[in-house]
Amino acid sequence: MKLKDIKPIHVQRFIQMLGGEGVRVDKKGDKLSPATVKRYLTVLKSIMTQAYKLELISQNPTSSSKLYIPEVIEPEVEIFTKEETAQMLSCLDSEPLMFQVLIHLAITTGCRRGELVALKWSNINFTDNIITIRQSNYKLKGESVKSKNPKTKGSSRDIFIPVYLIELLKQYHTEQSEQALTLGDKWVNGDWLFTQVDGSVMNPHTPTRQFTKFLKKNNIPHRKLHALRHTSATILLSSGTNIKTVASRLGHTQLSTTNRYVHALRDADEAAAQTFENLIKPKE
Repeated sequence: MKLKDIKPIHVQRFIQMLGGEGVRVDKKGDKLSPATVKRYLTVLKSIMTQAYKLELISQNPTSSSKLYIPEVIEPEVEIFTKEETAQMLSCLDSEPLMFQVLIHLAITTGCRRGELVALKWSNINFTDNIITIRQSNYKLKGESVKSKNPKTKGSSRDIFIPVYLIELLKQYHTEQSEQALTLGDKWVNGDWLFTQVDGSVMNPHTPTRQFTKFLKKNNIPHRKLHALRHTSATILLSSGTNIKTVASRLGHTQLSTTNRYVHALRDADEAAAQTFENLIKPKE
C-alpha cells in the first residue's frame, strides 16, 4: 500500500492479524503475545510518525487515540527475599572468586547481565569506589561476543560501590594477574573483568548457567539472574533510598520504570499486614 492510502482501519486489521490464531506464532508455536504485537506496532508507528513529520501524509494512522491496542500485562517483578539473599551471600564464600565478584556486583549495583560481562578493569575507580558502565555485551548464536553502546543516555552511568567490594575486586585482580603470568603468551589481554580461562571475554550466557547451578546446589529457590537486579532495587527502596537515586543506579531514564519496584514493595507490605491480621484476629 502507498503511505497516503493507509488508514487507521488498515492498522487495526494489522494488529488483529498479528494477534490472531494461526497467523503468526512465537518460538514455542503459540500465538503472539500483546507485548510482541506492540513491538511490531512500534516499528510501524516510527515509520508513520516520520512520514507525518515530513508531511508525506496528512494524518498519522497509527495514532493511539484511533486504535484499540491489546493491553500488555507487566510481568510480576521477581525478587529474592531478604532471607534468600542472606543465604545466597553466605554460600558465595565457597565459590570461585570471579563468581563471587560477579554476584556481589549484580546485587550491589543492579547492573544487567550484559553490562556486567562488558566490564573492564579500566571501568573500576579503586580510589573513589566507583564503577563506570559504558557498554553492554551480547552474543548471537553462531557469532562471537560483541559490544554495544547503551540503548539510552541514562544507561551510561557511574555507580558507587561499597568498600568491601573494592577489597574483593583487588583480591580478584591479583588472582587474575597471577593466572595471566602462568599462561604467559597464551593469555589474551583484553582488560576484561570476567573472562574465560585464557583471558578472552566471557560468554554473556555463562553467568546465567553458573547462577542456576549455584542456586540448585545451595537449595535456594530458582529465579533468573536478572532477579538480582530487581532485588537490588527493592533492597535500596525498602531501606529508604530516594527513588531517583535508585533509578540513576539502574540506568532508568523514566521514574515510571523504577516505580514498579515500589508496587512490589507495597504488595510485600500488604502481605506483612495480613500476617499480623491472621495472627491477632480472634478466632471464631
